[in-house]
Amino acid sequence: MILGAVLAGGQSQRFGSDKALAEIGGRTLLSRAVDSLAGWCDHVLVIGRESGPAPTVPDWPHAGMGPLAGLAAALRYAQDQGYAQVLTIPVDAVGLPEDLPGLLSPGPACLDGQPVIGLWPVEVTGRLETLLRSSERHSMKHFAELANVRLVAGGQGIGNINRPEDLAGYASDT
Repeated sequence: MILGAVLAGGQSQRFGSDKALAEIGGRTLLSRAVDSLAGWCDHVLVIGRESGPAPTVPDWPHAGMGPLAGLAAALRYAQDQGYAQVLTIPVDAVGLPEDLPGLLSPGPACLDGQPVIGLWPVEVTGRLETLLRSSERHSMKHFAELANVRLVAGGQGIGNINRPEDLAGYASDT
């Protein structure tokens, strides 16, 4: 069973407001991300927010630690609920490949250049928790190296909404 997790705990500093609530074609980035995962996963969570269009879980061990804390929260939830793996995407990704789970399978794997988009077996939970408790660099790329994660080509065409002008570019395409 696959748990889908939208990593949505960022501060949207470059965007200037809560980008998860920004809209493309009348739908928020958050609802678009949840819907994308719902097509591939048995259950979907929103990580790092207090409310959303799916059940929410706070970052682990606490907010402000970046996407690794979101991944850790999703993996801990998956482990507790009997899911074998977690498919993660960031709230601000647009243009995901239709075959994303197949592209990333078998995990652990993430997109080269976009390591937040990944398929993570629950067996990597302990390694991630150890990293987050350490003084080592807390980055997705560093974790991917530590966990021997397979880097997958295929991130071309996937956009990230980081600034209002990025959003405007995608909104004009819908």
